[in-house]
Amino acid sequence: MRLSSIFTVAMEDKSPSGDTITFLGTAGARFMVTSQVLASGGLWLNLSGTEILLDPGPGCIVQSTKRKLNADKLSAIILSHRHLDHSADVNIMVEAMTQGGLKQHGRLFAPADALETEPVVFSYLKDCLDGIEVLKEGKSYSIGNVSFTTPIRHIHPVETYGMVFTTAEHTFSYIADSRYFDGLCQSYGGELLIMNIVFLEPLPIDHLSVPDAKHIIMELKPKVAILTHFGMSMWRAKPWEIAQRLSQQTGVRVLAARDGMRFDLSQLDDY
Repeated sequence: MRLSSIFTVAMEDKSPSGDTITFLGTAGARFMVTSQVLASGGLWLNLSGTEILLDPGPGCIVQSTKRKLNADKLSAIILSHRHLDHSADVNIMVEAMTQGGLKQHGRLFAPADALETEPVVFSYLKDCLDGIEVLKEGKSYSIGNVSFTTPIRHIHPVETYGMVFTTAEHTFSYIADSRYFDGLCQSYGGELLIMNIVFLEPLPIDHLSVPDAKHIIMELKPKVAILTHFGMSMWRAKPWEIAQRLSQQTGVRVLAARDGMRFDLSQLDDY
């Protein structure tokens, strides 16, 4: 990694205020998660004064506490889908958000199959929340000063949605787990694109790979793209080097997320 790249990442980690996204973990797929080569805590969004937790995988409570992020300040928790690497810590995070269940507070957003057939949230915790909303294709939702849509259902073994978030200042997309399919690119946009890229090369498994990432970036042309949720093949290939090559190939600034990295959305105003 070049010195300029190291300096840029360091500046992102230290941004003190504004609209920020903190990567509590960057592990994707079961072997990376169970080995904890990388952490698997999800994303913590601080947008227009509204704090939102997205996909609290195993270790979220540890990683968020380590980063001095206070769960009782959360307004909502969002699950893109019910797989363990995205939902395993949802119960402890609901408890933390509601101060041990003593304060009714916050909302939970999740697909129907994460709440019904084999729910990932314990029954006793549901009454601690201000509400639970079911994610559906093509719907819009609001949390404080933030709105988001779930534009299209992804191709994944369970019901899965990505999101497009809109604040007073910015619009950005989160493409959750999926294989590539027609209509994926057309469903997302904005200045920032965050993608879960599990594989170095395409495999017959419902996850995106580096060639998919290149195609999506070239189609959408965001100001910045951030790769995360790495499988073992991605990690061994050094994601930061992959991001640098994608930057050169696409003409878009591409970053590889790191555990604990904090990205300040005000950087987008420089493009």
